[in-house]
Amino acid sequence: MPIGKTAGRMRALIAIAIVLCISVIASCGGGVQLPPAHPDAAAAEQQKQAFVEALKPSRPDRPVIAILALNEGTEITDFLLPHAVLTRAGVADVEPVAPRRGRVSLYPALQIEGVQDFSTFDQAHPTGADYVIVPALLDDNDPAVTAWLNQQAERGARIIGICAGALVVGRAGLLDGRQFVTHWYYRDTVLDRHPGAVYVPHQRYVIDGDVATTTGVTASVPTMLALVEAIGGPEKAQAVAAELGVESWTPVHDSSLFGLNAGRAWNYVLTKAAFWRHERWKVDVYDGMDDIALAFAADAWSRTGRVSVDASAAGRVKLRSGLELVAQPAAQGTPAVPLAPALKPVQQLDRTLCEIGERFGEARREWVMLELEYAGGSDTCAP
Repeated sequence: MPIGKTAGRMRALIAIAIVLCISVIASCGGGVQLPPAHPDAAAAEQQKQAFVEALKPSRPDRPVIAILALNEGTEITDFLLPHAVLTRAGVADVEPVAPRRGRVSLYPALQIEGVQDFSTFDQAHPTGADYVIVPALLDDNDPAVTAWLNQQAERGARIIGICAGALVVGRAGLLDGRQFVTHWYYRDTVLDRHPGAVYVPHQRYVIDGDVATTTGVTASVPTMLALVEAIGGPEKAQAVAAELGVESWTPVHDSSLFGLNAGRAWNYVLTKAAFWRHERWKVDVYDGMDDIALAFAADAWSRTGRVSVDASAAGRVKLRSGLELVAQPAAQGTPAVPLAPALKPVQQLDRTLCEIGERFGEARREWVMLELEYAGGSDTCAP
């Protein structure tokens, strides 16, 4: 293509990115006015205990937890992390379910296979699930999902919306008149759709009646540990947390750290404008691989706007949780996502963010943290 045409197309795409940037600022510029955060360890522990008490099993049998998915697109970390934490804990029967049996495309990366459909789940559990975990879905208003979620709620299931899964929960009419949290980007959307709903700042999970919600992507692990504590007790939750590398799972969260300003919006423009540098990377997967470390690494690298991640193996592999991951051999010379098997699963995120900063710059690292609604954890940048 002639250089002049290439430059013209590039200018047009950058102009589109700038327009998108302006619209992003306009849509998220501060509809919710946040009070200052005043961390209080005692209050946080009380809030956690109230959350745990509200989630304690209401039936005598072993609990059944459904992890909802949409075949066409389900957020990778919202789905894999709850499934991995709960199966590792072993305190309940954990069953992934989607409108159709078979494959689920995860975004922004990877695919899984072998998920059961709604009718199969309903036949096996005619009285419904005890808990339904609702990740962010590509379509937050899928009719089959909405109908099934309503049915489960009517049968007594506690509903837990993870991150932008609150949009899905809201579409089912389950946020009307309730307190909620969600990913920072969607606070205004939920309030616009549900005028009677009440946003709670500075908490990464809340529960109102039988409906719980969480803040952004990284809130799923502490929320699931609270659920493990509700079902299996504090010792079980502490044991799982130690395996994962988590020190606390209280709802402490400074919501004021997350939002858009001019600098962050410009960072967004630069991310979109760098489309010509996009690369396909592989992540080498194997049977028994830890779901949490894999999800954090694949999700974070994909959110840089510079990398697409594919699973590389000779065929399907079974992750530690039992989920089947779709994979195929990558072409020779394909760059590999760096993983640190010596780290505990949750620590992989901090390591990955350090590596993103080293490769693409601190601004790109900060953007990924903003998308994940993550304030940072332990310092794992040292060799």
